[in-house]
Amino acid sequence: MARTLSDIQSQIIDNIRSYPVLSALGNSASSIWRLIVYIISYAAWTLEVLFDLHRSEVSDIIADLKPHTARWYATKAKLFQFGFDLIPDSDQYDNTDKTDDEIAASRIVAYSAVIELERKLLIKVAKEEDDLGPLDAVEMKAFSEYIARIKDAGVQTEIISMPADNLRLSIDIYYNPLVLDAEGQRLDGTSQTPVADAIRAYLKNLPFNGQLVLAFLTDAMQAVDGVVIPHLNSAEYQYGDLGYRLIDVIYQPEAGYIRIADEDLEINYIPQSQIF
Repeated sequence: MARTLSDIQSQIIDNIRSYPVLSALGNSASSIWRLIVYIISYAAWTLEVLFDLHRSEVSDIIADLKPHTARWYATKAKLFQFGFDLIPDSDQYDNTDKTDDEIAASRIVAYSAVIELERKLLIKVAKEEDDLGPLDAVEMKAFSEYIARIKDAGVQTEIISMPADNLRLSIDIYYNPLVLDAEGQRLDGTSQTPVADAIRAYLKNLPFNGQLVLAFLTDAMQAVDGVVIPHLNSAEYQYGDLGYRLIDVIYQPEAGYIRIADEDLEINYIPQSQIF
């Protein structure tokens, strides 16, 4: 780890002071020898910072390029370039004549997660525009071909890119009548849906393929100003063509992310006096 500039200067000055022949040098901060010390210290500090940066970059490259790991596949998924061909017998693209903007626009996979199952790798991917979303049919076909070409021989893969899982909630909110009204709106007019906003913010901030934890969701509602007691009556999930199913404690979205529609959010507001 790089030393601070002041540490380097202090060490050089201490070494100078240790030589009797140099002890007669003046102490003025603007003296020539102190300016020389500063220049040398700055150069040494810059070099140490560059060494730290190089070490970090090399470590990341080694970790990302290590084959036969879930992380390798997840990284490769985000490097997919829609509409571009691979270099023959390679997992790389030839971007020689492409601009940075063209390359960035072609990398449509914004999020990826890879789960190691018993006999295959489950690869979840999503793109991002206003919010997370699935690859369309043409994009999915191209991405599937890309994975088939770069994967290790003998490795079976399954790719999932689908709309968000649906969440359905029934909640009782015991609220402070000095802050919220009977519809859950702030009395100062700054927000009409503070509880719903907190729920959606919690869902949006979950890591891709992260778990929905009902206790943490309750904590997010509890943090809303004016909410005295958030009571979660029921929580259900749904994806694909399946019906809604109950969430007991934790749920990991099949699509890798989960959202809630207005009609699936039932909130009953109950006034609550101060609790002592």
